[in-house]
Amino acid sequence: MKALYKSGAHAGFELVDRPEPQAGPADVKIRVLTTGICGTDLHIQSWDAWAQGIINAPLIAGHEFYGEVVEIGEDVRDAKVGDRVSGEGHIVCGICRNCRAGRRQMCINTVSVGVQRDGAFAEYVVIPETNVWVHQDPSVTPELGAIFDPFGNAVHTALSFPLVGEDVLITGAGPIGLMAIAVARHAGARKIAITDVSAPRLELARKLGVDLAIDVSRMRVREAQRELGMREGFDIGLEMSGHPTALPEMIENMNHGGRIAMLGLPSQSIDIDWGKVVTHMLTLKGIYGREMFETWYAMSAMLSSNPVLHANISAVVTDTLPATDWEKGFEIARAGVGGKVVLDWTGF
Repeated sequence: MKALYKSGAHAGFELVDRPEPQAGPADVKIRVLTTGICGTDLHIQSWDAWAQGIINAPLIAGHEFYGEVVEIGEDVRDAKVGDRVSGEGHIVCGICRNCRAGRRQMCINTVSVGVQRDGAFAEYVVIPETNVWVHQDPSVTPELGAIFDPFGNAVHTALSFPLVGEDVLITGAGPIGLMAIAVARHAGARKIAITDVSAPRLELARKLGVDLAIDVSRMRVREAQRELGMREGFDIGLEMSGHPTALPEMIENMNHGGRIAMLGLPSQSIDIDWGKVVTHMLTLKGIYGREMFETWYAMSAMLSSNPVLHANISAVVTDTLPATDWEKGFEIARAGVGGKVVLDWTGF
């Protein structure tokens, strides 16, 4: 099969022939149709310090995907050949305290598809049946199915706290931040503001219905509050950027008792006014991945019940390229000026 392969501890990928993966007794083999390019994949490609500390090379990367089941192991109970599926990329142990308590997203022994084991930048991928999400809704296109993983990040983050009637600040208008706009609107938020410095991404945020898209190179969040007619601070903060200035400015502009969900991974330490966190009674919650599998049920239910949400999440995919043009796809994703980039693997 063709695969994007990292042959060793160095930068770059190669599109080469690799052996097809074999399904074990509890596994499902999937013919990959589409894959999304994630920030994690950009780190792996560039072989930066983060990648060097976590990646097991040689490796086939890729963890955001949509495909068709072509083979099932003898112990597989529900997945069937021909099912159209996406995959939960975090493979858990099932026996640690959190797993046994039903908190699988908090497993201390998690292994990530495309990070510690071969992933989906290939014609075929194998994952345990317990990680397969079968799409029952025929309106889920291959492009939309490819971004269920990051859509799940947006849903997990946005739905961490009740949103009905609340004023929401999202920092970072990357694909996940953009999807969070649609989720927050679906969940009943009052005013939604988003920050970034990319004009194209802020324009896309406006098309997705944000109340105010803030270019933080020109306007501060406090000024934006006045423009929105807000008398007090934001009730809910969704930190999606990982930028070192985003969280401190968010904290400065939260209402007393405000709640912040943090998905963005900072690349350096961040100085926080902990006195304000205490005296303003703020709640900070770290988010990683998706709740398994409550987030997946929520995603599918929202998409099936809300055509506007379906259209807006689909619109976050701005570029679809054949997998043979993977280098161009990675360049577009790294430029950080558009939405989600999807590679199509059906041309081999």
